[in-house]
Amino acid sequence: MPPTPSAKQPLQTSNRLLKELRALIRPDKAAFLPRYFQTGPGEYAEGDQFLGVVVPDQRKTVRQFREMPLDQIQAGLNSPWHEMRLSCLFILQHQFSKADPKKQDELVAFYLDNLDHVNNWDLVDSSAPQILGVWLLDRPAKRSVLFRLQKSKDLWRQRVSVVATMPLVKNGEHDELLKLATLMLNHPHDLIHKATGWLLREMGMNNEQVLFGFLNKYATKMPRTMLRYSIEKLTAPQRTKYMN
Repeated sequence: MPPTPSAKQPLQTSNRLLKELRALIRPDKAAFLPRYFQTGPGEYAEGDQFLGVVVPDQRKTVRQFREMPLDQIQAGLNSPWHEMRLSCLFILQHQFSKADPKKQDELVAFYLDNLDHVNNWDLVDSSAPQILGVWLLDRPAKRSVLFRLQKSKDLWRQRVSVVATMPLVKNGEHDELLKLATLMLNHPHDLIHKATGWLLREMGMNNEQVLFGFLNKYATKMPRTMLRYSIEKLTAPQRTKYMN
């Protein structure tokens, strides 16, 4: 007789994951999420589709899919459903966190090859620091990838370039962020202004003097959203100084 499949095997497919997510649909969220993530004509996520599954339910569900093979993660990332793509990024993040350096290289290459599917701000923010950013911590020679992404005409790749610096910033390494922030000063999109300001704020919490140096040089040139985000943790007099 052929061997009986293990209980885990039938769970590790994108089709099974989608079935599990469909069981968690909330009609109120199915109506709300497309508006919240601006999926209408001309908006930044035009055409994105939502099932209506909240993130805590997604995180709980993917625990049983953590060993899903890359071809099934690929199938999930190809899905039109936003929650499928985000869930597969959670799985990829988990696998990266448990991988040895050689496997991490493979997973980062896979991640970069699939950035077309990392196409909303929450997908970027839930994967770029935890995968690409962590990978770059002990690979200084590879950090040029951030500037290749910044030069892309794709909004989401540009956001990846900034948000992926989070582990570097928390490690006290600011050079890449400062260079990227300077390059983003004339960027037209508010989502880049928010991300850059957010990372500058995090940098300031780590090293206030470095933030002051950047603000003293560029505050008058920074988009107002970027500036407001970057100074949120400063004192009221300091915030007033830079806003004026």
